[in-house]
Amino acid sequence: MKILYMGTPDFAVPSLLALIENNYEICGVLTQPDKPKGRGHKLTPPPVKECALSHNIPVFQPETLKNEAFSEELKTLNPDIIVVAAYGKILPSYILDYPKYGCINIHGSILPKYRGAAPIQRAIIDGEAETGITIQLMNEGIDTGDILFIEKIPIGEKETAGELFDRLSLIGAKTLLKTLEKIENGSITRTPQNHDEATYAKMLDKETGKIDWSKSAKEIFSLIKGTNPYPVAHTLYKGEVLKIYTADVGGKTNAAAGEIIGLPSKKIEVACGDGVSLLISEVQLFGKKRMDTASFLNGNSIDIGELLS
Repeated sequence: MKILYMGTPDFAVPSLLALIENNYEICGVLTQPDKPKGRGHKLTPPPVKECALSHNIPVFQPETLKNEAFSEELKTLNPDIIVVAAYGKILPSYILDYPKYGCINIHGSILPKYRGAAPIQRAIIDGEAETGITIQLMNEGIDTGDILFIEKIPIGEKETAGELFDRLSLIGAKTLLKTLEKIENGSITRTPQNHDEATYAKMLDKETGKIDWSKSAKEIFSLIKGTNPYPVAHTLYKGEVLKIYTADVGGKTNAAAGEIIGLPSKKIEVACGDGVSLLISEVQLFGKKRMDTASFLNGNSIDIGELLS
């Protein structure tokens, strides 16, 4: 089975490595163009490109797939199946319809819930107890194709989006191998999605991380986990942006939502809208380094009774 692999970020690397280590024939890798990064805006290759080149796999980085821009290369590569993992572009019909076994996608949720760009983060933000990997047969919709395989896992009580991202990338690789085995031996089954149960996980931006202290401590706790490492939950303290990386749900309080009510065990305790506090343990002021609150309090004064907004 000849495979064309399409992926871009770290999430897609374990699945590519799994194909390589299991001696699948990979005819090429499609990934996004190199992007400028850092203060020097140096062009930086995507992680999938670096992985592919280190294993002498041909890499393609088309600016667009529209108007059959990749048609000639696709015919030359002639894949039996296309495997997609966080590639970052919508596939047009001439690509979807080309391979014998179709195009399959490794998606970080239990479809039909959390279709779209940020399923891992949104599941945590919404306080879900479980998530998983879905391998789906792609069509022209966004994550609407038939389900081929689902692997479910619980979300850790304090697990951040970054930690879950890494864990699901490894589970995705294992689930991909199981799916390909079933496709090859003809035992794969297709299950149409129940579109009435579908939810959409829209892309995160900086505003996603803005804390509304009128919400419950549990909701804010979930937001902090789900936006770590990006875009990071944040609030204003005396007009300055204060990023919050880690926290725990505290105890009951009668204080106003957003009020700093104490510094127990060198943590910053803040009242939330449901009468329960949040214990902040890792922060970063704008222009400063990220640090635990014990270190932060050594160099910064915090006024009890001040309102975060």
